[in-house]
Amino acid sequence: MISRRNVRIKVMQVLYTMNRDETITARLSMKQYDESVATSYKIYLLNVLQFYKVAEYVLEDAKIRASKHLPTEEDKNFSTKLYQNPVIQTIADSDSYNRIIRKDKLDKMLDSDLTRKLYKEFTKTDGFKSYQTRTVDLQGHRDLLLDMYKFMVKNEDFEERLEDYFSSWQDDKSLVVGAMKKTIKRVNGEEEFYTQHLPESETVKEYGEELLHKVMAKDQELLAIIDPMLQNWESDRVATIDMILLKMALCELMEFETIPTKVTINEYVDISKIYSTPKSKEFINGILDKLMKKLKLEGKIKKTGRGLLD
Repeated sequence: MISRRNVRIKVMQVLYTMNRDETITARLSMKQYDESVATSYKIYLLNVLQFYKVAEYVLEDAKIRASKHLPTEEDKNFSTKLYQNPVIQTIADSDSYNRIIRKDKLDKMLDSDLTRKLYKEFTKTDGFKSYQTRTVDLQGHRDLLLDMYKFMVKNEDFEERLEDYFSSWQDDKSLVVGAMKKTIKRVNGEEEFYTQHLPESETVKEYGEELLHKVMAKDQELLAIIDPMLQNWESDRVATIDMILLKMALCELMEFETIPTKVTINEYVDISKIYSTPKSKEFINGILDKLMKKLKLEGKIKKTGRGLLD
């Protein structure tokens, strides 16, 4: 589930925290990084749970309609297929998933009023009304559930709830949403359906932990290479985030042989657009371009594979 882009952001945030607080050791920084990765996965698990609970609420709605003294035709014909379908039943029947939810106490983060509100508002949509009145196959269920999840993510109360519990929600949002869409599109009875989105060791450890370790270990060495490229800028006048991104990018250029140089530069320029100053994009792009040319001439960039140096 976690991409290299997401890992770069997490490493950047850990290094920034370390820069702000000199009492934080390398060991604590690595622990913070690992916890950040674990949190991203917890956000996914919680999204699955909230999604499931919204669908499950149709059972409560059906009970209320059935208990009416004078039910309408809509009440009489009301269907609980929002819950009774292979996607939602996969979640309901997964004992291992529900054990994890209880173990991590993610169920305690839900709010019954929010669940009811999300359900009630979604049932007012044309998509749900159409779904209720027609026969659908598995793909039809998936399409409706995708619409429901997209509806949830756009809800301000849902966003605020996630932000209350997870400060990293906005950083992780695109990854979690992508994982949720894949889950809805693919699951069909698998007991451990959620494990397909576990953070991959190659991305998290072989790349992320190594990047963090090497930037911390070679901090002064990296600064010494960057400093001559700054020209009219003193290193201590460079924005903290910009310097961290430059060190990370430089380390990646020299230490990670399988990542193309263009990918490295583009990634860190893009991250600067989101997390640094308006002028950072041009600044970082310019410095990295000069660094790459200099290091190539010195033979300090070694990439394996065709086109990785271009």
